[in-house]
Amino acid sequence: MDGTGAKLTVFFEDPFWVGVFEQTSGGKLSACKVTFGAEPKDYEVWKFVLRHYYELKFSPAVEAEIRPAAGNPKRRQRDAGKQTREPGIGTKSQEALKMQHEEMKAERRQDGRERREAETRRLFELRQQKRKEKHRGH
Repeated sequence: MDGTGAKLTVFFEDPFWVGVFEQTSGGKLSACKVTFGAEPKDYEVWKFVLRHYYELKFSPAVEAEIRPAAGNPKRRQRDAGKQTREPGIGTKSQEALKMQHEEMKAERRQDGRERREAETRRLFELRQQKRKEKHRGH
């Protein structure tokens, strides 16, 4: 069976409220971090999920073990209590977010390098054109 699911964890990371979306599919976990700013109300979080979920940029998938849901309602209640006491996000999510951060950093570096090279080429062409215009009359 292909375990597919999504989970949102909202917590306070000084000075902002942050939400971490975790998406599991086929034994792989990918995550996305969203900064809310002020403490979001439940209906604001729900509205954000409905409007912007498909616009989120998730990190590359990371191998993660998928545990089957507990059948016992008391166990589920205990697990929910544990999750509310635990601050922050899971280690696999942190790993996925770190990979996404590194990818974005490499992408920005590449864009900056291409932009600088294009500007250098443009200035070189401009200098060459000016030189040719100076010698046009002779």
